[in-house]
Amino acid sequence: MPRRFLNASAVLFFLLVGPGLWASCYGGTAAITDLPNPADDDRPPGSPPELPRQTVALPGAATGPLRLVVNSDDLQDAVNSARPGDVLALKAGVVFKGSLTLPKKSEDGWITIRTNVPDGTFPGPGTRVSPSDARLMPVIESDAESAIQADAGAHHYRFIGIEIRPRAGDYVKNLIMLGAGANSVDDLPHHLVFERCYVHGDPQLGGRRGIALNARDTAIIDSYFSDFKGEGEDTQAISGWNGTGPFAIVNNYLQGAGENIIFGGADPDINNLVPSDIVIRDNYITKPVAWRNSQWTIKNLFELKNARRVLVEHNVMEYNWPQAQNGYAILITPRNQDGNSPWSMVRDVTFRKNLIRHVSSGVNIMGDDDLHPSQRTKRILLRDNVFEDVSDANWGGIGNLVQVFRGAADVTIDHNTAFETYAVLVAGGEPNQNFTFTNNIVPNAVYGVSGDNYYGDAARALSAYFPGAVFRANVIQGGYGPDYPAGNFFPASMSDIGFENYAAGDYRLQSDSPYKRAGTDGKDIGAEIDGSVPSPRRRAVH
Repeated sequence: MPRRFLNASAVLFFLLVGPGLWASCYGGTAAITDLPNPADDDRPPGSPPELPRQTVALPGAATGPLRLVVNSDDLQDAVNSARPGDVLALKAGVVFKGSLTLPKKSEDGWITIRTNVPDGTFPGPGTRVSPSDARLMPVIESDAESAIQADAGAHHYRFIGIEIRPRAGDYVKNLIMLGAGANSVDDLPHHLVFERCYVHGDPQLGGRRGIALNARDTAIIDSYFSDFKGEGEDTQAISGWNGTGPFAIVNNYLQGAGENIIFGGADPDINNLVPSDIVIRDNYITKPVAWRNSQWTIKNLFELKNARRVLVEHNVMEYNWPQAQNGYAILITPRNQDGNSPWSMVRDVTFRKNLIRHVSSGVNIMGDDDLHPSQRTKRILLRDNVFEDVSDANWGGIGNLVQVFRGAADVTIDHNTAFETYAVLVAGGEPNQNFTFTNNIVPNAVYGVSGDNYYGDAARALSAYFPGAVFRANVIQGGYGPDYPAGNFFPASMSDIGFENYAAGDYRLQSDSPYKRAGTDGKDIGAEIDGSVPSPRRRAVH
């Protein structure tokens, strides 16, 4: 019987294809400064995931003196001489060439670097910019390794309405480089905001990374990141591995061939560092379909290798297929990447009210690193998400909804609506403790709930790989009731579920659906979907 579970041999293959395919490979030096051991900051078994403890506080409108900068040669001097509260207004259309360095100032207070086009003419706060707005932006154009870099400890800089790009024909490794070589928390740049900016690689050659997010208290909001793509190496719109957080990534367009967003992927230079308190909200995370069958190295849409207290909500994530990986769109897989960070972990992840569509497979959750020592994955919540067109037929690869393996703990999958083509849930390796699968609407597809040794045998797969699991109030269309625990539902067809308009992608339940208010919590089974949204297919969850 064919199996489509990513076993240890397959993991090893994908990780050892070549050194260029590591997610970041930027670092690996010995850690110098210690933080408290993150493994000591744990919670009892069965606990729900903890939400971010800290959030990024965004500055208000700048009220300090304004200086118009119109000459490319004057920008670095203007930044060097700026005082907290100053506003440097860069003339739209001017190309400021050369790498800009953000110096550390002795005083707190924000320095704003922005387009001279005022809000009202320029898109205002809360509005995501696009390439069509570039005509209203000044340009910071790199002719070196980075367009913007920060000195150790640089702080309180806010960029608004800037196009940040490489020189034509250049492949830049880190277009915005934060925290290069920082080996203490004090050396990390902090209190940084990139707002309504257009950040992109070369349209033909691409670029390695939009922003290396190795910082503290940093926000990326209302911005547009594109053309981060490369051959034979991982590329990302946003990548962070040596920053403490908190981070806010809100209302952006994010395009990257390798991983659109990744935390982890190289060993931190700061001992015991785990990127923490991360909010990823209201973003459009995608790969252009034109990249399929291209030369670019393709992996996934979102990956956590070393992160904790992460909230991912209200995002649209779409288009992912197998190439340099096997096609899972979302990876929650701890990695002690270079073998020098055994504290690496993925814990306390809340993934809710997202729309994931047009992907080969959905979510891959791994309990620990199979190559180097790491900490156990714990407290992962998938709730109120819609997974649409999870299809091996359309996108190649596997067609699984969720894979959980190698002993992940306290994983809850609740109130999701999904449409996969191969298996609902697959598992392998050591058992996954305190597992909950409730109130979901899924097709049984080919193999339903399966395990490495029990494909097509849901009861034995649950017993072997999810001992003591809570598995009830699920609508498993096309499933065979005796194969599953009691307390679940098995309609023969999608029309028997009672969606408002299945063909149009409206997955709310009709008032007479048998699964209306039939969940374990008295709510409708499936994802909670905002009925006020006029086009559920375009924005299915709130």
